[in-house]
Parts: sequence; structure tokens; C-alpha cells
Amino acid sequence: MDLAYINAFIVGIFSTLHCLGMCGGVIGALTLSLPNEIRSNRLRVLPFVSAYNLGRITSYTLAGALAGAFGETVLTFISPYYGHTILLTLATILMIGIGLYLGGWLPIMARIEKLGQPIWRRIEPLGRRWLPVSAPWQAYLFGLVWGWLPCSLVYGALIWSSSSGSAANGALFMLSFGAGTLPTVMGAGILTGWMTRLSRHKALRPAVGISIIVMALVSLVVTLEWH
Repeated sequence: MDLAYINAFIVGIFSTLHCLGMCGGVIGALTLSLPNEIRSNRLRVLPFVSAYNLGRITSYTLAGALAGAFGETVLTFISPYYGHTILLTLATILMIGIGLYLGGWLPIMARIEKLGQPIWRRIEPLGRRWLPVSAPWQAYLFGLVWGWLPCSLVYGALIWSSSSGSAANGALFMLSFGAGTLPTVMGAGILTGWMTRLSRHKALRPAVGISIIVMALVSLVVTLEWH
């Protein structure tokens, strides 16, 4: 499982473009809701952005625990080997599709995010209750809610975490994934202009897409050989 945690972290890092698109606007709203005297000072913004991301990753970790518990049930019901292989193969296929989507070659993958919209419509108003944010603890609660924002990359990571074999492993997998997304989302909250320019670089989308595809395939092969 050590390799899986490393892979989860790297996939989180490679999610640069998607994070800017999905979470960049949310964290931008958080930053703009802060009082001007805080917003104009990057050091004073940092605790709020950090608290938001802590809340977001807390939700990822909880979702990972649920996915891991579900996967453990599947593994027990089918068989430890074949259940693990099925879940890991499904996750790899989805991650390849997401890689193609981020690379700009398979836009239809964006429809996966619509699967979570019915639930999100019920959860999203809870997050708006904490705007405007005036304290880091409010930013944390705001992040807890927005961590459930429909996201195809998170869905792929969750399916991957379901093959981990237990709730604890699934939680750790998604914690690793969330930690990998930190540089991008933190940067979006503090260095908005620079991060936006970076995301528009023509070579970035194909590079990110190919990286995720390669990572998913390597992880599948290596994990099945070790299992």
C-alpha cells in the first residue's frame, strides 16, 4: 500500500489544471469574502486558505474511509484477489479517461461530474452560510462542505481508494491525494494571477493528462504484481 499512497500524492500534484478549474473559483470566492485589510496582505490570507484546505482534505479523508469500507465489503463478498482486481481495474480505466479529459482529448468525461450534482445541490447551500468568512474556523467549515464538490478526479481517486482493503487505508489514500493538491489550491488562494497564467500554458494540459495516464497504468501493473 505504500506505493499506492505515493501514487495518490503524485496524482494529486498532477491534478493542477482540474484543481484550478474546480477549486480555484471556490477559493477565490473565499478570498474575496475576506475583509479588505486581510485580503490585501498575503500573510494574513494564509491562515484562512490553510483552514479551507484542511476542511477540504478532511472531507476527502472521510470519503476515502467510506470508499475503503465499501471496497472491503466487496472484497469479502467476491474474493480478496478478484475483488481487488476488479476495483483497481475500474479505477485505472476511470483515471485513464480523466487523463484524456485533462489532456483535452476526451471532453465527454466532464459528464461524470454531473452524477454528484443531485447531492451537491443539497449540500452547497450549507457552505454559503459561512460567507463572508471572518475567522479561520469558518474557513475550515466552508472547506468541509466544498470538499464534496462534484469532481471527476476525486471520483477516480475514491474508486482507487476502494481497492485499498479497509476504511483506514482508504482514508489514508485520500489524505495522500488531498495533500498532493495542496500546492495548486493554496497557490490559487494566494497567488491567483500567477496560477491562472500557469494553467493557460499550452503544453501543460497534454503533459498533465499523459502523466496521470502513465501513473494509473504503472500503478495497476505494479500493484497487481505485488498483490
